[in-house]
Amino acid sequence: MEGEGIIMKYEILIMRLDNINFELDNMKENKSIVKMKSFDFAIRIINLYKYLSEKKKEYVISKQLLRSGTSVGANVREAHNGESEADFIHKMAIAQKDAMNLYIG
Repeated sequence: MEGEGIIMKYEILIMRLDNINFELDNMKENKSIVKMKSFDFAIRIINLYKYLSEKKKEYVISKQLLRSGTSVGANVREAHNGESEADFIHKMAIAQKDAMNLYIG
């Protein structure tokens, strides 16, 4: 019984990794450097969130970091699917604001 659960989790993980690879291939075909970099950034933010919450037991700041860090890529993607040039500019400005929320200085 327990072995079946592990196999299911493994299969789900493989499917997610395949989906990520598919997304990366599509981004590379579109040659959008901003989309690729924001996606890579989101992955790094997720890994940082995991580290902060699991190893350092920090939950409040890490959740805000996760929300702001992953929304950058989401807004970049929305901008590239925008209905007009004005929509593109607006969504990219939102992505920039989200990125600035992560800056401490």
